[in-house]
Amino acid sequence: MTTRDTQPTEPLPDWEHAEAPKRRIWPWFVAFGIVLVLAVVAWFAAEAIARQIVTNVITDEVKTELSLPDDQQIEVEIDGAVIPQLIGGSFGQLTISSDDVAVGDLEGDVTVVAHDVPIRGDAEMSGATGVVALDQEQLRTLMSRVEGFPVDTLALDAPNVTMTPELQLFGVSVPIGVALTPSADEGDLVLTPASLQLGGAEVSAATVRDQFGVIAEAVLQDWRVCIAQYIPAGLTLAGVEVDGDELVATFDVAGGIVSDPALQANGTCE
Repeated sequence: MTTRDTQPTEPLPDWEHAEAPKRRIWPWFVAFGIVLVLAVVAWFAAEAIARQIVTNVITDEVKTELSLPDDQQIEVEIDGAVIPQLIGGSFGQLTISSDDVAVGDLEGDVTVVAHDVPIRGDAEMSGATGVVALDQEQLRTLMSRVEGFPVDTLALDAPNVTMTPELQLFGVSVPIGVALTPSADEGDLVLTPASLQLGGAEVSAATVRDQFGVIAEAVLQDWRVCIAQYIPAGLTLAGVEVDGDELVATFDVAGGIVSDPALQANGTCE
C-alpha cells in the first residue's frame, strides 16, 4: 500500500524556461500594407477626378465670360493637390492659356497666372499677371486703328517694330525706314523711333527734318496707342517687347476682377 508519504512525486514544470507559443506577426503587416495601398489608390483616384471636374468648370467659365466658341482649346494648370485647396477655399496658383483669344477687341495668344484664387464668395485673388502675344498680322489689326500709321508697312524685327512710310520730296515718294522701340507708359502702348534709314543708310532725325521739313514729323513722332478701351478695366498694360516674331505684352491684373463687374467691363481712354 502506497501512502502519501511514500507516493512518488512528479517534478513541477519549468515555467520560467518554458517557450511561449509564437504569434505570427507578418499577416498584420500584409493587411496594413494592403489598406495603405488602397488608401493611396483611392486618394489619387479622387484627386484625378477632382482635378478633371475643376478643370472643366474653369474652362466652361472662361469660355462663357469671354464669349469663346465651344471648340476653343484652353489649357488649365493647377499647382499642387486639388482636394486640399478645395477644402481650403482657394487655389494657390492657377494658370490658364489659349491661342488666338479675343481679349476685348484684341486677339492674341493669352496666358494668365493667378495667385490665391478664391473658390467661393466675393473674396479677391492676391494678384495675377497676363501675357498677350500678337503676331505681325494681329499687331497690324491693332495699329490700323491709329490714324496716319502706315500699317501696311509694319513688320516685327526684334527688338523693334519697323515701318517704311513714304515722304514726298519735290513730288517724288521717298521711303524712310523707321525702327520703333515698343514700351508701356501709363497703360498705353508707345512706339518710339529708335533709328532711321534713308536710301539704305542710317541717318539722324535732324537730317530727316532738314530734308523734308515739317512733313518729317509724320515719321519722327511717338505713336501712342490707348489699350484700355479694348480690354477689361481690371487689366493694365505693364510691359511690352518684341520677342522673335511676336509682340509680347504683359498685363497686371487686379485681384477684384474675379467678382467686380466694373473691372470686368472694358476700360476707357481719356
